[in-house]
Amino acid sequence: MKRRAFLGALSSGLFASCEFRDGQALPPGDLLGPDMALGHALRDAGLPAPGEEKRIGIAIIGAGIGGLSAAWQLARQGVTDTHLFELETVAGGNARAAENAITPYPLGAHYLPLPGPEAIHLRTLLADLGVLQGDPQAAVPAYDERYLVHAPQERLYHGGLWHEGLVPRHIASGRDGAQMQRFDDTIAAFKSIRGSDGGRAFAIPSLMAGKHAASDALDGGNMAHWMQTQGFDSDLLDWTVNYGCRDDYGALARDVSAWAGVHYFASRIGTARNADAHGVLTWPQGNGWLVAQMLARQQARGVAPVHTSALCSRVETMRGHALIDIYHAAERRSVRYRAERVIWAAPAFTLARAWANPPPGFTAAASAIQTSPWLVANLTLDAMPEDAGPAALAWDNVLYDSPSLGYVVATHQKIQVRPGPTVLTYYLPLAHMAPMQARARLAGAPWHEWVMPILDELSKPHPDLRARLKRLDLWRWPHAMPRPAPGFRSLPIRRLLAKSDGPLLFAHSDLSGLPLFEEAHFAGVRAAAFALGRAQLL
Repeated sequence: MKRRAFLGALSSGLFASCEFRDGQALPPGDLLGPDMALGHALRDAGLPAPGEEKRIGIAIIGAGIGGLSAAWQLARQGVTDTHLFELETVAGGNARAAENAITPYPLGAHYLPLPGPEAIHLRTLLADLGVLQGDPQAAVPAYDERYLVHAPQERLYHGGLWHEGLVPRHIASGRDGAQMQRFDDTIAAFKSIRGSDGGRAFAIPSLMAGKHAASDALDGGNMAHWMQTQGFDSDLLDWTVNYGCRDDYGALARDVSAWAGVHYFASRIGTARNADAHGVLTWPQGNGWLVAQMLARQQARGVAPVHTSALCSRVETMRGHALIDIYHAAERRSVRYRAERVIWAAPAFTLARAWANPPPGFTAAASAIQTSPWLVANLTLDAMPEDAGPAALAWDNVLYDSPSLGYVVATHQKIQVRPGPTVLTYYLPLAHMAPMQARARLAGAPWHEWVMPILDELSKPHPDLRARLKRLDLWRWPHAMPRPAPGFRSLPIRRLLAKSDGPLLFAHSDLSGLPLFEEAHFAGVRAAAFALGRAQLL
């Protein structure tokens, strides 16, 4: 199925009454996602007034990676009077995971690239969790072999066959190949650019990047236009760049800044003694493994369990403290907490709705942050599907010229003599729709309208997929991640969110506009350091 036909099917409901072509019924499955009803209660109001008031030390709003990282850093410094409030029934944000009788599997983020030298706090976390072995400040650290992605790592489906790697060099003409090499050389030059403070201009986390006029200038235009101005018009290179933008940002190259587009390729310089430069860290449940380990570490250090199904409906900042109203949905009551500090680790648009006395211009500025919607499908199979080869089934399996990003195999890290049942996690960024249109589609389309286009697409490389399929579950992410649109780095909201004084601190990847684990983690560590008055920790 061509991209246009696939997207047309999604938007028109064409598949609402279809069945398998062989007459089989659709498999069982669920259409799930974040608690939109509770989340929209913040927008719609009508929650009960607080019936009591409690005093606490530090309140963390949101138990995604930013919030968990803030709690982790505070606990490492001996601070345990920390309360995490999470809207959902479980912690993790878009790193959540699920599990069935076969294997755990991701509902969102599913890997972590090897952290580079600037990501020292992330390396410290990985050492704390036993993933990184030895000194986290080592120039070339080692990682636990169990968590380095096993070979084969990735492959690309094109022309009816699977090919090793993701860059389509196997079909590149001389002209395509020359452009790809020139693009690689251009990216290598960007990797070497350093700012006036000596820091790399395309470092990750980006808040630690050196300031440089050449890199800053890229933020004003979009990545697609920059490619054109550089004479990069190869279709294969265009697909590669758009794949990268969809992979990290859930958007096309035309919708993200040239700075963000270049950052995808120029920021990753992590290395390991026991892995190649393109290796990544992964687990059957994706980054949900990291979430579980962080929660376990915090509990062991005396941090209270996360308050789940807890909506912060109001925050008022005062001199030396803040008041927050939390609606505990399971108990159907609201409690007012007087906190010495509040770390807001949820999206900026939710803070704009809850903050009773924000600084001038904050509410309007927060609306400038765009978010990308996603759909994730988990297909439970009773056996590995038939495969066209010649490249063997990999951890990451991408389909060329598809609106999806392909799928990862949840059981790939298992050491098995004979492959058995598995779960394939399929990722569909709704990049070809306007975000508002995509969110409306996610909210309104029933399960079966998504399923048939997915099965049609995956049945091409795997003809027996339907026969192997036992269950297909969908997870919707209406606001999966911030989108680094052109001009984001100069938006007033970034300066407002980055303020480090006062009782409210921000700890979310909205701070940088790059929806990456490294960015959210550093935002949390940063907020914790400022909450303690110990900026030297950074």
